Amino acid sequence: MKKYKHILKNRKDAAIKLMDVIPMQKLKEDAWKIVAVSNGGLELASFLKGKNSLDFLFSEPIYAPNNKECEIARVTEKEEIVINEELVYSFGIQYDYIYGEAHRKHEEQILSSIYQYRKGRPFVSMRDEIVLLVDDGSETGLKFMAALKTILGMKPKAVYIAVPVIPADVLELLEPYSDDIYCLHEIGDYVQTSLYYEEFEDIDEERIEKLLEEK
Repeated sequence: MKKYKHILKNRKDAAIKLMDVIPMQKLKEDAWKIVAVSNGGLELASFLKGKNSLDFLFSEPIYAPNNKECEIARVTEKEEIVINEELVYSFGIQYDYIYGEAHRKHEEQILSSIYQYRKGRPFVSMRDEIVLLVDDGSETGLKFMAALKTILGMKPKAVYIAVPVIPADVLELLEPYSDDIYCLHEIGDYVQTSLYYEEFEDIDEERIEKLLEEK
């Protein structure tokens, strides 16, 4: 882990380095749709987008009943759900609980975010578009998997992923569902995303609103 600690200065630094592995000319010429899957991903994506459109696909975690730090599933604003089947099985969690929590999170948190940050505008269709999903890291891959399930259901032309740091097992998980993954560091003993940045600031509500207004 020490080998990778603070390998990136901040999200802007990560974006600049990602530009060396992302085909930026094609991104500009083909007008890719850039979609962030987290607050930090939105900040990072803002440095990549240029004149391309930038949007946010909202999602919320679903935690184990007795462990509010253990994410067992994720639901998106399109009510698509991705479940970590191994955790659900090992903890003996009922699917009714997951679906109930997904509905509650969608109604109480996701819809609120849509009205606050997009003024109620629904997520636009990605049909026949080239989409680039962006995050600043990925502990479990659930955000990306939920986004992939949602976007692929819209019949896009292609879906790519850009992420500076990613666990080796998550990279392997995501590869079959995306057309390509642009990453800087594939890490075998991934701990948590913040450890790989010197500066890892929280992205507050005002910043999110500003970034989405700039789209």
